[in-house]
Amino acid sequence: MTGALCRWGFLSTAAIARKNWKAVRLSGNGRVSAVASRSVGKAQAFIDECSAEVSQPQDVSAVGSYAELIEREDVDAIYIPLPTGLRKEWVLAAAKAGKHVLVEKPVANNLQDAQEMVEACAAAGVQFMDGVMFDHSKRLAEVCKLLESKSAIGNLRRISTHFSFSGDNSFQQSNIRTDSNLEPHGCLGDLGWYCIRMTLWAAGLQMPTHVTARTVTPLQGKDSAGQVPGEFSAEMQFADGLSAAFYCSFLTSNQQTVLLSGSDGYLTVDDFVMPFYDAEASWTEHGHVLEIENCRWNFRRHSHRNAIAEYASGEPNSSEVNMVRTFGQCVLEETLDSRYPELTIMTQRILDACRRSDAADGTRVEV
Repeated sequence: MTGALCRWGFLSTAAIARKNWKAVRLSGNGRVSAVASRSVGKAQAFIDECSAEVSQPQDVSAVGSYAELIEREDVDAIYIPLPTGLRKEWVLAAAKAGKHVLVEKPVANNLQDAQEMVEACAAAGVQFMDGVMFDHSKRLAEVCKLLESKSAIGNLRRISTHFSFSGDNSFQQSNIRTDSNLEPHGCLGDLGWYCIRMTLWAAGLQMPTHVTARTVTPLQGKDSAGQVPGEFSAEMQFADGLSAAFYCSFLTSNQQTVLLSGSDGYLTVDDFVMPFYDAEASWTEHGHVLEIENCRWNFRRHSHRNAIAEYASGEPNSSEVNMVRTFGQCVLEETLDSRYPELTIMTQRILDACRRSDAADGTRVEV
């Protein structure tokens, strides 16, 4: 590797890649060297459109072949936002070529494929990370500290997460997230992955022992071979008595909420995946009191909002920039961080257990 910048190759022109194009530019330790698509023209159009808003420090090459991009000498790290059903092949190819891998989520069709991808990167001595941006949020770190210290809500007893948006008829019929070949996990993969990850963080990275889960409403795109979860719910049990639930949906209005209930109060986050458009990220602690005196019954509100200075996106301290910067540090300093592939495997393991339970009509299964 030469120079002080991590040189990125984008394997696809997916919409989310535009956000990470800007994140690379703002990271301070990276630049986009090349973008690959199924045609050079499509890759060049993506480069032109992104450059018109956010320029890279050097020219970016348009490539008409994924394999060609992976073999380029001016690429250190590969960003892979391809559909889930296509990712394994290219993660393995990138690892074989000695390239570090940042891959979108859900990572794989199943746990076996995810393990193969992670193991290939480990064997090649390259960093593997999935694209959960809030993993790198300072707000998340502060909330986890509060839970660990038990200073805000006491002993954590219940975790509830909800991530949804309402896709119109065009989305339900034509979006790849309703195609069983490209995105077999539907809303569970696209949205539930975040709910599972947030649950893991809140639980101190302990794994649940059992899950029960069910597709509430299936969806099937017009060209899809089968159905995918369009609305999904799950319940998790942990060894220490902690319980958790999550709900995700392509049929319910925008909601990205977390409710953490403890022995002394509860904590809420209203935008845990994509923070509201603001210069700070907040959470609220609640410790309401029920006062009873003979005939007088009063339920007194005690809520306190907390926040840290952290932009929602598109700024040097936002979570997606922190993600890209952290990844770049691993590459430039040649120090792999095993926490990130471990988080991926934990999340995939729970997702697979949810699918097994769903297939068994909501039967309780071991994780």
